[in-house]
Amino acid sequence: NTFPVLVITSGTTPTESFTTTSGTTSTSSAATPVTTTTSSEIVSLVSTGPTTVSSTSGDSWWICNCTKAVCIEDNKIEVIPIICNPPPKPSCTNGLAPVRVIDDDGCCWHWECDCYCTGWGDPHYMTFDGHYYSYQGNCTYVLVEEINKSVDNFGVYIDNYHCDAHDPVSCPRTLIVRHETQEVRIATVQPNSLKVEVTVNKQAVALPYKKFGLSVYESGINRVVEILELKMNVTYNGLTFSIRMPYSLFGNNTQGQCGTCNNNTADDCMLPNGNIAEDCETMADHWQVVDPSKPQCSPGIIPTKGPSTTIGQPCKESSICQLLLGSVFEKCHKSVDPEKYYAACVFDSCTLPQLDLECSSLQVYAATCADQGICIDWRTHTNGVCSYKCPAHKEYRACGPIKERTCKSSAEQQNQTETEEVEGCFCPNGTMLYDSGVDVCVKTCGCVGLDNIPREYGEKFTVDCQDCTCLEGGNGIVCEAHTCAEQNKIDCGGEGFYNVTEVNSEDACCPIITCRCNTSLCTTKPPKCELGFEVYSDIPSDQCCPVYQCVSKRVCVHQNAEFLPNSSVFVDKCQNCFCTNEVNITTQLNVISCDYVPCDTYCEPGYERQPVEGECCGKCVQTKCVIHTAESSVLILSPGEFENDPYNNCTIYSCVNIQNHLISSTSEITCPAFNEESCKPGTVTFLPNGCCKTCAPLDSPTPCSVRQRQDFIVYQGCYSVTRVNLTECEGTCGTSSLYSAEANSIEHSCSCCREAETSVREVELKCPTGNSTTHKYVYVESCSCQDTVCDISKSEESTSTEENDESALNRIKRAISLTSN
Repeated sequence: NTFPVLVITSGTTPTESFTTTSGTTSTSSAATPVTTTTSSEIVSLVSTGPTTVSSTSGDSWWICNCTKAVCIEDNKIEVIPIICNPPPKPSCTNGLAPVRVIDDDGCCWHWECDCYCTGWGDPHYMTFDGHYYSYQGNCTYVLVEEINKSVDNFGVYIDNYHCDAHDPVSCPRTLIVRHETQEVRIATVQPNSLKVEVTVNKQAVALPYKKFGLSVYESGINRVVEILELKMNVTYNGLTFSIRMPYSLFGNNTQGQCGTCNNNTADDCMLPNGNIAEDCETMADHWQVVDPSKPQCSPGIIPTKGPSTTIGQPCKESSICQLLLGSVFEKCHKSVDPEKYYAACVFDSCTLPQLDLECSSLQVYAATCADQGICIDWRTHTNGVCSYKCPAHKEYRACGPIKERTCKSSAEQQNQTETEEVEGCFCPNGTMLYDSGVDVCVKTCGCVGLDNIPREYGEKFTVDCQDCTCLEGGNGIVCEAHTCAEQNKIDCGGEGFYNVTEVNSEDACCPIITCRCNTSLCTTKPPKCELGFEVYSDIPSDQCCPVYQCVSKRVCVHQNAEFLPNSSVFVDKCQNCFCTNEVNITTQLNVISCDYVPCDTYCEPGYERQPVEGECCGKCVQTKCVIHTAESSVLILSPGEFENDPYNNCTIYSCVNIQNHLISSTSEITCPAFNEESCKPGTVTFLPNGCCKTCAPLDSPTPCSVRQRQDFIVYQGCYSVTRVNLTECEGTCGTSSLYSAEANSIEHSCSCCREAETSVREVELKCPTGNSTTHKYVYVESCSCQDTVCDISKSEESTSTEENDESALNRIKRAISLTSN
């Protein structure tokens, strides 16, 4: 192009105008001084390019530094500088300060109200135009999408869930940002906390992340999704979210739960069909999206209404909420009205007092104040309820830079001072973050490797078994393989030894080979020791495998059991034994010492001590019958023995053994009728049995005759079942003592009543074994008086008398023996 020659003149320019978001107009100067110059002068003003300019009268064009050139006539140009007058400052309905936006000409500027939507708590929303409402749906919803699509696959979405088991109130769980081919999800790791994780297209990513014009990074306590071409950012920290979009790109072109961005609250509750709902709680239900993880939710299904956001019954407000209206936030009250945040705080503290959700209202209000350049350190006033803990290497600040300065920041970024601030954890004063993706604070910018340890330039170190050096420039750290010192070869011989590679305590990268012992490789097995002995093993200092031998346990052994010294040992019931500390030299076992149990040898009358198997001292066994008489005397009788009562000869006691049981019996002698008056005086005597009386009769003697009785027969332990007829001779026979002249002595004649005729009879006896046996006995058929020679000497007479008495007594006893109980 060729430029005309400028001629300096003077004059004014017409007013140029445009419409702002608030309807106000920004104007340029109405009376601008005009300068006329020549073409040679303007060439230097335009550029260093072609020096030939041609134009016709009335043409105009822009020059640098907001200067406009107008062709007046040939070789004359007017240079008109543009002077901008500040436009009137509008009021933004969302409560934020308007922002200055440069005009398309790059010279003047105008005011715009950015689209700013926030959400927090359970949850509460502030739309782009500042309309406040609460909503407790538990589906996934559209926060913002374009009405007229200009960006491919663009939108911001929120996944809410019921965060209380008792009340159907909701909390945000995941914030979703879609832009073209990417989907960013910022999900809460732990309910009601500031711990979140970031995924892009369902893959976890490390921050900072930047790809295809979209970046995700940490900013204080927030995770920020930034889309540069759209000049927008979305923040989320698990409790609160915010969306900031420029009005110039999204004005009058947003829809969803964040409303329509046009600085007018009248249409913030717009439904997907374009109609306006009576309230935004109703509108919010209609912005559901399809979420495979929530089959109960789909567009068109209106969920059950949550609890009313108006507190029905009086609730004692939390002292935390009072901070919003008090002096802590006072300096922000003029810039941002706290009433809506206070109402949300009271609702949260009354509905879910146990979750401390009221902290989110203070947090989002403080963030909004910080966006207006007002920093408030409010957490220290909550008595620890809303405290925030930073990692040990960082410190908390209520207001820190949105993007922290790092060693990798450009020189321009290093010198740039951030006007906006955010709370979070930052490197202490005197240090800086090494890099946005390396969470290490350093005093001097050197190198930081994968071990996250700061290194100074020139520092040499070993990491991952590589020898490295921190160098300035390039990648910073240069490494080469670590060189190990040469080791002597080791040969591990001997049973049980094997080679092993160990970590070198002096150089962990250079393992050393040593000999190790593994006894499982030993072939010698321990012997099986006898009772009372145990295996003792010893490993010599230069060997691996043990040497075994059986050694005494110093115990006693009896009947395949071991006994410790001083413990009792049972040998038998008749001995008290214990294990001594004395060792038998031959057996190498301890000696057992025993003492016999002392026995009592006394037994009561009628009893004898007899050995009993299993008894030490035997026991007293009855061998005789012990009979207590009527006169309280005691008789001891052996089996088969008879004895008269000491005080009554008519009573005879006997003892028999039946089936090893001693049975005593008592027999009474029945005397024949006796009338002492019929006796010759002085002739009354007792019969040999000592019981019955007899005498010489006054008249004729009682004739000798057979006397019958019935009784049982007992013979050799067997007995008759019924009584048997027994007979005996009874009667008086005559005796005389007459003087014989011939003999010149007294002649004696006597006769006895004796059996004259007998017979043998049989009776069946029952034995204790259950068998039967036949027994024969003598039956007296008749009796008669038989003479007896009485001329005997005195001694012979005495003996004969004794024999007769004994015979009589034996007969009595024999007769009595035939009786039984």
